[in-house]
Amino acid sequence: MNDALNERRLGYALTELEALGAGWTAREIDQQPQVWARVLDLLRQRRGAIDDFLRPLLANPDLRIVLTGAGTSAFIGACLVPALSRGPARAVEAVPTTDLVAGPDRYLRADVPTLLVSFARSGSSPESVAAFDLAERLVKNCHHLVVTCNVAGALYARCQSHPRAFALLLPDETHDRAFAMTSSFSSMLLAAASMFGAIVAPPEGEARFAGAAQALLRDALPLARELADAGFERVVYLGSNELGGLAREAALKLLELTDGRVVASFDSPLGFRHGPKSVVNDSTLVVLFLSNDAYTRRYDLDLLGELRRDGRAARVLALSAQADGIGAGDLLLDGAAAAPDIELALPFVVFAQMFALLQSLRLGIRSDTPSVSGTVNRVVAGVTIYPWEGKDDHVPGR
Repeated sequence: MNDALNERRLGYALTELEALGAGWTAREIDQQPQVWARVLDLLRQRRGAIDDFLRPLLANPDLRIVLTGAGTSAFIGACLVPALSRGPARAVEAVPTTDLVAGPDRYLRADVPTLLVSFARSGSSPESVAAFDLAERLVKNCHHLVVTCNVAGALYARCQSHPRAFALLLPDETHDRAFAMTSSFSSMLLAAASMFGAIVAPPEGEARFAGAAQALLRDALPLARELADAGFERVVYLGSNELGGLAREAALKLLELTDGRVVASFDSPLGFRHGPKSVVNDSTLVVLFLSNDAYTRRYDLDLLGELRRDGRAARVLALSAQADGIGAGDLLLDGAAAAPDIELALPFVVFAQMFALLQSLRLGIRSDTPSVSGTVNRVVAGVTIYPWEGKDDHVPGR
């Protein structure tokens, strides 16, 4: 009983967080290194079944892999595509369910064997279910891999009796109770990256990205609090390749948890110069997720130096796993200097989540339910799914 009363998360007593309406969000950010260990244990237990499903599909050089989801779940695909595209030559694309549903004839190919990989925290959002059903109808040879956090979700249920579908149900702790996707995002990203070989975890012991995230939760809290207390009106996240998808997720997390009161945007370091840099003023924080890839990193560091020479931003912060090119005020992630960028996304997102939560608390927002107006929901509501009235032979390749 006393242990529960004394429990602390992200520098706060849990009882205080619960009174502030942020208890679940704080737990679900703070627990991620431990949850990732459970995800990896699950993958080891199910490795045989996963391989039996994926191996024959991946042996087909004509296979098209479509990574899909909505909102945060879509950004998992955006993180994964650059990593998976470095493997055997096959088409890998990230197409949000919101695009697939709005224009199935633009994105589905009837005669191309397709693996639709659906990421879904609840597994019951209207677009996720509709994308699954449209692919079934419009693609002749379609298989489904569903990565979800909810045993009661519609997608999970669909897979139970489907001969060409496999559902990976993640541990219950990944099914965030709070509004914002935190543990669910990182755990689904880890699971998919591991299943497709983009992340290779050790057979036993702590994975380096988990250790890095645990150290960050402990040591970077003062920096995150300092940034939150600075009261920036605008925040820009920048990242290349795998970290570009992460920049999108980091920006969305800040928008969600501050109920839109902090303007957050994203881009790539190279793309930022082409107009979006106009957003920078003396109330702007710019955060760069620096790549471990030696070639990509040169471009990242060029922009980092340029922004600091410009002197227009209130602050420019680099998150990096390597010490070269960064300054004393930047955040150096220990023990991950050799990690591929898809691994870096895991501890990096923890910092972005932590900062977003602290910013939310500073603004007096109840982070577990941040939409004061109630117009943004934990599971999207108010979406009408219309029947597909196009002829099936309108789909390219039919």
